[in-house]
Amino acid sequence: MPIRINLLAETQAAENLRRRDPVKRFAYVGALLAAAALAVSSWFQLKVMLANKDLAQVQAQIADRSNGSQRVMSEQKEINVAKMKLATLQKLNAGRFLEGNLLNALQLSTVEGVALTRLRVQQSYQLSKETASPEDDSPSNLKKPATVTENIVIALDAQDSGSNPGDQVNKFKDAIANQSYFKTMLNPTNGVLLTSLSAPQSAPDGRPFVLFTVECHYPEYTRH
Repeated sequence: MPIRINLLAETQAAENLRRRDPVKRFAYVGALLAAAALAVSSWFQLKVMLANKDLAQVQAQIADRSNGSQRVMSEQKEINVAKMKLATLQKLNAGRFLEGNLLNALQLSTVEGVALTRLRVQQSYQLSKETASPEDDSPSNLKKPATVTENIVIALDAQDSGSNPGDQVNKFKDAIANQSYFKTMLNPTNGVLLTSLSAPQSAPDGRPFVLFTVECHYPEYTRH
C-alpha cells in the first residue's frame, strides 16, 4: 500500500488556523457593523436634510402668509379710516348751512311796509381739543375726542316805512318766527330776537321810517 505524503499539510493547517482565528472574525464583524452604522447614519442624515427642506418651505409659507395678513390688516385699517372720513363728510353735508334755503324763506316772510336792507350771516366755530387719556380707564373717565361747535346767527337789518313807522316791526318778527323754515331750524326758545330799534327818521322825500334789526339764532351744532 503506497504511503501518501501531503507536503502542504502544514501550510493548510496554518491556513485553517488563521481562518478560525476569533480576532479576525471579530474584525470582520466589526467592519460589517461599522458599515451598517454608516449606512444607518447616512439614511438618518438624508431624513434630516429632507425634514429641514420641508421645514424651510413651511417657514417660508408662514412668513408669506404673515406678510399677507399684515398687508390685509393695514389695508383694512385704511378702509376703516376712509369709511369714517366719508361718514363724517356725509354728516357734514347733511347738516351744513344752506343759504339758498334761507333766502327762499325770507321771500316767504314779507310784511307790507317793511323792506329788508341788509342780511348778515355770522358763523363761528369753537374748537374743543381732545382730552388726555386718564390713568383711570373706567367708563366715567373715557378719553373724549376733539369737537367743533358751530354757532350761526342771522342778522336782518330792515326798514319800516309803513303808515305808522314801528307798528310793522313786531309783525315782521312774528312772520319770521312763524315761517316753516325758521320754525324748524331756529332755537325753539328765543330763536328770533329784536335787537335794535331806531327812533323815527325822515327820508329825503320826507316820509318817516324806523330802522330795526332782527336776529335769528340757530341751535349750536357740535361735530366730532
